[in-house]
Amino acid sequence: MLPIKKILCPTDFSEPGCTAVSAAGELATAFSAGLVLVHVVEPLASLPAVSAEGGPFEFDVAAYEQALVSSAAERLHQTALKRLPKGMKVVERVVQGSVAAEIVQTAKEEAADLVVLSTHGATGIRHFLLGSVAEKVIRLAECPVLTIRCAGAEPRPHRR
Repeated sequence: MLPIKKILCPTDFSEPGCTAVSAAGELATAFSAGLVLVHVVEPLASLPAVSAEGGPFEFDVAAYEQALVSSAAERLHQTALKRLPKGMKVVERVVQGSVAAEIVQTAKEEAADLVVLSTHGATGIRHFLLGSVAEKVIRLAECPVLTIRCAGAEPRPHRR
């Protein structure tokens, strides 16, 4: 596992996600490692749409997705400025696709030695229906994964 030369940190811009960015920045500083921040824009579901007049609804999905990517790139840059030490070298990437799969793929492409990501602590039916990005990344990543559990996250029941 050591030495850690490159850390990948995905964020969804939530408070737990931004806390993980700060932690990844501290680790990158401690290990003199490179840091890659990534945000995944999920593809839009294509549903047939009908206008109020009953005809087809004109909506440019590709343009909207591009606007989402541009907005995410700006938010990622602002997050880096706000959450990371001044002058830290950071690579900012916005990718599109399934969140867990894209995090794992980006870690592989970037040859990351460590993935640092937050866990929101979803339990029960919410966890069952939505799944856990962190759990999928832990299962699929080829490098170690450090999860950052934030204050206020739902506690998971202890099982023996």
